[in-house]
Amino acid sequence: MKLVTFEYSGIQRVGVLRGDTVAELDTPSMRSFFESGQTASPTGHEFPFADVRLRAPIIPKKFFHTAGNFREHHEESLRVGWSHPVAPWILFFQNVDAIIGSGDPIIYPEHLTSELDYELELAVVIAKSGKHFGPDVAMDYVGGYLIFNDVTARDIQRREMKSGVFCFCKSIDTFCPLGPWIVTPDEVGDPHDLAMELRVNGQPRQVSNMSRMSTTVPGVIAHYSALGYSPGDVLSLGTVSGVAGFSDDPASLYLKSGDTIEAEIERIGVLSNPVISWQEAYGEAAPPKLQWEEEIHT
Repeated sequence: MKLVTFEYSGIQRVGVLRGDTVAELDTPSMRSFFESGQTASPTGHEFPFADVRLRAPIIPKKFFHTAGNFREHHEESLRVGWSHPVAPWILFFQNVDAIIGSGDPIIYPEHLTSELDYELELAVVIAKSGKHFGPDVAMDYVGGYLIFNDVTARDIQRREMKSGVFCFCKSIDTFCPLGPWIVTPDEVGDPHDLAMELRVNGQPRQVSNMSRMSTTVPGVIAHYSALGYSPGDVLSLGTVSGVAGFSDDPASLYLKSGDTIEAEIERIGVLSNPVISWQEAYGEAAPPKLQWEEEIHT
């Protein structure tokens, strides 16, 4: 089952995608749907999929942003002498206000960064409340899967990682594309057997498979259960190799205004987002370049 949040006639709704039709569900939001135990009934209203606008599938209460789950991403960082290792078991909470859906633009904040990058990830929607559980029951907490493009400002990330943390670089407005919908576990099967590919303007950049995880999906879910899950929470599972910032020629691969990113995961779908300039988004030039503390004191 593919669960969608969509807009029709200016009203945001939740539904189930069935071929070329979306059947509306009687729930005010996708988060409410999971909080109610996924029991919403059909309203009887159906809409042609071609006539609806997809929105971000869910705005969670908590977005567990995990990293370091693919050794290949760490190894590519070492190959190019990245400033800090991509250690295992990295976690921070994502800014849920930065979430956008498939088709929504990523706004390039030229006053903040000149090194805009992409990161293809599989993410999990948590089905029910729970804490302090082990990997043996972790998959019982999976309500669905969706695609996450972890948009990152690499120049900001390098500054942040001097303190051993990073969050600002990945949490700027529109830096959290999520979608295109939530696919229930029965349609996905084994999450460790999913082909992954991210393309920029049709050219493959990241090509990998979930089988290359250094840990496991239930292992990651269980590890962070000590923080406590709520229904509808989202947990990302880390990116694979192939990011621009860890390539031999990052400058030629960083995102720019006018690019289109397609993040695809087998049996999930394609999350597509254009990159637009600040001028195009807001009708005015970007603000003056942000001065970081290290620059102010230089």
